[in-house]
Amino acid sequence: MTAPTPNTQIVIFRVADDWFAADVFSVERVLRYKAPTAIPDVPDWIVGVLDYQQRVVPVIDLRRRFDLAAVAPSPETRILIFTADGEWIGAVADGVVEVTALEDGAIAAPPPMFRGLAAEYLLGLVRRSDRLVIVLDVARLLSTTDRLTLDQARSGNTHA
Repeated sequence: MTAPTPNTQIVIFRVADDWFAADVFSVERVLRYKAPTAIPDVPDWIVGVLDYQQRVVPVIDLRRRFDLAAVAPSPETRILIFTADGEWIGAVADGVVEVTALEDGAIAAPPPMFRGLAAEYLLGLVRRSDRLVIVLDVARLLSTTDRLTLDQARSGNTHA
């Protein structure tokens, strides 16, 4: 995903106590939580696949991806279907907070201390009232290696 344009709209969602966001154009749909179909031999943060609009969509648990404690799904739990490089990726979030428009320049570059794995997903930061919102680059939630692992697992899984 490229950097958001002026007056970009973002979808803000919650994972644990933190707020994250994605450009509204990278969010295909927000679904009520339904347990994905598990697939073998994938990293533990890939919780399975979902049949969505006749496509098999990999689903990642953002809590696990960000090394946070797992919790049972609640009535507020959602699966966001992200569009990334022409593919769909499902992501489990604890809830959706809002869809909002941003002023030009509202997204600040991440501080230099963000390095390593976390920095890979980060597009920038936005201040919303008294909270910082981490704007994600959803195309980078799955690495090339992750995508290859999923493709191999999907091709061996005829029940998805």
